[in-house]
Amino acid sequence: MISARTVIDKYGIYIFLGLLFVSSSIISPAFLTVQNIKNILTPTTALGIVAVGQTFVILIGRGSLDLSVASVMATVGVVAAKMAQGKDSLLLPAAMTCLLIGLLVGLVNGLLVTKRKVQPFIASLATMIILQGARFIYTGAAPKGTFPPLLRFLGTGSIGPIPASILSLALFVAVAYVVLSKTVYGRRIYATGANINAAILSGYNTDLIIIGVYLISGFTAAIAGLYLAAWIGVADSFVGQGYELDSIAAVVMGGTTFEGGRGGVLGTIAGVLIIMTLYNMVLLLHLPIQTQFIVKGTVIILASSFYIFRRSH
Repeated sequence: MISARTVIDKYGIYIFLGLLFVSSSIISPAFLTVQNIKNILTPTTALGIVAVGQTFVILIGRGSLDLSVASVMATVGVVAAKMAQGKDSLLLPAAMTCLLIGLLVGLVNGLLVTKRKVQPFIASLATMIILQGARFIYTGAAPKGTFPPLLRFLGTGSIGPIPASILSLALFVAVAYVVLSKTVYGRRIYATGANINAAILSGYNTDLIIIGVYLISGFTAAIAGLYLAAWIGVADSFVGQGYELDSIAAVVMGGTTFEGGRGGVLGTIAGVLIIMTLYNMVLLLHLPIQTQFIVKGTVIILASSFYIFRRSH
């Protein structure tokens, strides 16, 4: 017989998400309208994709996280706009350049953490600041350019009743889930996060594993930046600001712990949906936009307290 504790342990985040949807629909009749559901789902893609990458990093444990993701998102946005100049024919080289930027930042973070033994917080904070300075030099503090129609469609268009961006997010989540649960590399990520010394004794090249998760984080941040820019439609040096904290919050709420070796992308996406639903309720209830920060901080505290309590009992 399955105990209540087991159910909460495995499915607590999903139960909370369901209760949040039900309570939100009761509090605001506008919540369940088709347009409002699209308002929640469309911007969910950027946060969802970057949070998937953040999940890989946090699974490594030992306080691993990536603070540079928001700066990557902003950088690829302005680079894509300036390179593409609103032309679909230039989208591919612009997108490839953006992905290379993300991979380069991920590589630098990974090398700093593994080869130079820099703390992940400091390493990713430094690359965030450096990238911000490079972005201002590149744009002259005044981003220019426009996004091609194809990219705009990926950010705001729909295939039937389903936003195209949500289909993209579903694909990324599926791939990440398979990588973590069905591949050797995924098992090694969990093993490294659970006990890095045991992983080393088992013959795993933990440095390569750690560098790999930072490459994934940089890559997904670049893709998320393209989707966010496409959704907003404006090149801005500060677009994506705050996504580093939102992505960490979503991962923690989803059950991936900073100790490492426990969690996964499905819980992360549930955490993303919780954040976006709460933000949406702030708008529907006409509360001050600053209330979002209070909501975010409160949810992080509650989620962290819940998982600490769960592990201690």
